Amino acid sequence: MASSLSSLSSIPHSVLRIRIQRRCCFNSLRFLDTKPHASCSIRYRRLEQRSIKRSFALNLRRDFSDSHHLPLSSKFDGPSLQHFIAQASLTASESQPDLLAASEASSTSRGRIYHETYGCQMNINDMEIVLSIMKNAGYNEVVDVPESAEVIFINTCAIRDNAEQRVWQRLNYFWFLKRHWKSNVAQGRSQSVRPPKVVVLGCMAERLKDKILDADKMVDVVCGPDAYRDLPRLLEEVDYGQKGINTLLSLEETYADISPVRISKNSVTAFVSVMRGCNNMCSFCIVPFTRGRERSRPVESIVKEVAELWKEGVKEVTLLGQNVNSYNDASGVEKEVEPGTNWRYSEGFKSMAKVKRMGLRFADLLDRLSSEFPEMRFRYTSPHPKDFPDELLYIMRDRHNICKYIHLPAQSGSSKVLESMRRGYTREAYLDLVKKIRRIVPDMGFSSDFICGFCGETEEEHAETLSLIKAVGYDMAYMFAYSMREKTHAHRNYVDDVPDEVKQRRLTELIQAFRENTGQCYDSQVGTTQLVLVEGPNKRAPETELIGKSDRGHRVSFINLPLPDRDSNISNKRNPVVGDFVEVHITRSTRASLSGDARAITKLSLFYNHAEEPAVVCASQS
Repeated sequence: MASSLSSLSSIPHSVLRIRIQRRCCFNSLRFLDTKPHASCSIRYRRLEQRSIKRSFALNLRRDFSDSHHLPLSSKFDGPSLQHFIAQASLTASESQPDLLAASEASSTSRGRIYHETYGCQMNINDMEIVLSIMKNAGYNEVVDVPESAEVIFINTCAIRDNAEQRVWQRLNYFWFLKRHWKSNVAQGRSQSVRPPKVVVLGCMAERLKDKILDADKMVDVVCGPDAYRDLPRLLEEVDYGQKGINTLLSLEETYADISPVRISKNSVTAFVSVMRGCNNMCSFCIVPFTRGRERSRPVESIVKEVAELWKEGVKEVTLLGQNVNSYNDASGVEKEVEPGTNWRYSEGFKSMAKVKRMGLRFADLLDRLSSEFPEMRFRYTSPHPKDFPDELLYIMRDRHNICKYIHLPAQSGSSKVLESMRRGYTREAYLDLVKKIRRIVPDMGFSSDFICGFCGETEEEHAETLSLIKAVGYDMAYMFAYSMREKTHAHRNYVDDVPDEVKQRRLTELIQAFRENTGQCYDSQVGTTQLVLVEGPNKRAPETELIGKSDRGHRVSFINLPLPDRDSNISNKRNPVVGDFVEVHITRSTRASLSGDARAITKLSLFYNHAEEPAVVCASQS
């Protein structure tokens, strides 16, 4: 008897309390809190365990006492108490490996992930952060189609209504996969092992919050840009019938300690987020309300991430931020300064937000990165025109591995509209900045953003935007019809009074004006030699041609032939591969791309040390 009792007491408690523990978690009401109450949950489980042990011991003593008082002379042919105890011990010991194996299987692969991303490059980088967080939580496998996934992430954009409508269309399909999972599996349409959990991330999640959860039960979890660390907990609670939402914005979260899982494993280019949020409060923009206030990563964490990318073979890094050139690493600053002190803006520009603590600025970051990684090329997006002090322009001029290309969002060519937009500058200040940049860096390329049909915009003001496009001469432009967003200053104070048909007509005119002038930028490159980073085969001729980007971001294609390698002592030629820098003499422009003859494989430093090409300016000067 003693041996039987000791064998029974040796059964692991995890085997005995599996069902109770599940019920305990299911009835938990802590899900909608911003932080998991681990201590409460642990105390509750311990109470359950103690009650199980106590009731088990009482029943066992009662059964033992009853059997002890049976008459000695009575004969019982059935199994004795010892038989039941021995059988219980045997059954538990036999089932234990199966339970442990199932537990190990679920912990090693908790579900396959499918993800889609809409919007800007920041969302792409955010998705890589999410994948890293999920990988650490045991979600190791990523699939290419939603039909094979147990978890579906859709990372969203809220800048324009059109972007949100595309997301709703995809959510309808994901809802179909989840709602009709059994029939989809039976018909071979789905290959997931259980109905997928649908998770909405990003700016749209932050803007709409619980409204998405209430939409026909399409979505299981809604998670804002600053709450991605909470995703594993939110997903776990969905298993117990709850819906998850965490859209709290943070004044500190930068995910600086998380190493992103790169989505494009074989790519030689990568994105690195250096700051998050925006303080500009432009009247048309939802970003401050979906991404929060500005905060910057420490320089050291950025340098560490770029060093890891260099080891992986990355040759070009794009530094990201909602207002990237307002980067301000104040982590080493101990005391506050008077707001605005020593924080220099571009001449003629101002800002509603005042800097309380000034640390290392964007020019300092570029200086550090470009000097420590001389064979890596650096770009950045998206800046604000107000944050281009002289030292930033001189760093761009003097460092060969900082691309001579600036995204300079104008939004409008009318000073009156710019004032309504609360942009902090006039048309004249913007054009003066362009002149200054081209004076310091003559071959600088530009891209921009434009909004047509903003509240109260007249035909004359629209014509000023057309003339600005012609005056600057952009390599690239992103143009949109105005879409009013809730919570913005414009939504609270202005009237969206430009008819949709007028907006669309003005948008067509913007696109036409851009196309007429951008050809000059591409045509001006004919006859020059450009350094091209090879990114892969040209899709139009994958067997014979390669394609890559020049310093100014132009797509350049060339025939894949054996070339001399200027960095090698071996005289044999070889074909360029992805990640090589190739000297290409430009022979043709299609006004959307360039093509030419490849001359040699080289390095960044070698090319610019021996470059003799004159600087080329592509635009008419205003």
